Amino acid sequence: MADICSNRPVNGKEEDGGLEEEARETEEAKKELETWKTKADKADDVKARLILEKLEEDEAKEKAKQEMMAHLKKQQECQKEFQLNMNTVQEEILLLGGRRQDLLDKLKRCQAALEAKRAESTKLKQKFKIYAQIPDTEVEFSAQSKEERDDNSQPIRGVFAISQRPTVLLQGGQALITFEEEKVAFQILKIAKCSVSCENISLDVKPKRITMDPAVKFEVHLDVSRRELKVSNVPPSIPEERTKEHLEMSFSRPSRGGGEVDGVEYDRNTETGQITFLHPGVAEGLALSGRYRVDLDSEVNVQVGHVYKYQLCKFQTFCGAPKRTVLLNDIEDKGDEEDLQDHLEIHFQKPSNFGGEIESIQYASRGKALQAFFCEDSPPTAAR
Repeated sequence: MADICSNRPVNGKEEDGGLEEEARETEEAKKELETWKTKADKADDVKARLILEKLEEDEAKEKAKQEMMAHLKKQQECQKEFQLNMNTVQEEILLLGGRRQDLLDKLKRCQAALEAKRAESTKLKQKFKIYAQIPDTEVEFSAQSKEERDDNSQPIRGVFAISQRPTVLLQGGQALITFEEEKVAFQILKIAKCSVSCENISLDVKPKRITMDPAVKFEVHLDVSRRELKVSNVPPSIPEERTKEHLEMSFSRPSRGGGEVDGVEYDRNTETGQITFLHPGVAEGLALSGRYRVDLDSEVNVQVGHVYKYQLCKFQTFCGAPKRTVLLNDIEDKGDEEDLQDHLEIHFQKPSNFGGEIESIQYASRGKALQAFFCEDSPPTAAR
């Protein structure tokens, strides 16, 4: 009994300890529950935030998809427009290529035409070039004009008229016949072929109208100054201004044939100059001498001459065909040249052969060539 009673207080303490333990565990469980609630709330917040972010991302994705589709559509439109532009550019390139080829062809044609014109121009220049040595002619002075007596400073004037005679080159086996009447030549030209009897044979000749080379007429108006003198071969040994001063002093000396100087021109690059005297006559006398002594840094001889001014006037070109002259072609050499010419003359004099009176005839045998010159209202003359 005593033992039982003594054990009871001990069990009560154990029960109290158990309650405290339970209370502590309960408190910890509550704390842990609060902790999990907090975590659950946070997890809900995170979930809500993630859901929101997902919704935002979905919206952004949808927007990006729409933008991508718009860009794709725009890209397709751009590609289509680019293709259209490319086709247009290619068509323009083809068109420009065709135009370029046309221009190149036109350029070639123009160059060919230009070369032809240049060749024709060169040919005409050669035709119109006149090479003639004019013989020295004595001129008798009869009287001085009133204008020259009143003013001796006027230049010496001369007018030269040059006229080129029309020519035809007569080749071997050809003949020229000039009739007295135009109607006879007109009748002969209507005949395609003429049979000319020459001793025991017959010659066939072909009448043809003459085409003459172009000829020219022009005048050359020449003025020779009485007061101006040309100076050349003046060495540039001193400065240009000093050279002018020395020239003026040298040409002012009457002891050397000079006179009072009105003006001086000098070009050291060409070593030429021009002296203008105050009075006429001085330049004429010095020009006839051809040389003059000039004092520069030393005494030198310079060339002097007239100052010419010339002008081409009344230049005319003309060409045509003589109405009374006929060219005979394809004449075969049968016998002597003079005999054959006589037979041609006899044949074309007969009215039965549509001929008439002959003013002149010239025949060139094979291997020869003659130059026939024509004058107005006169028969042609031939030069071998």
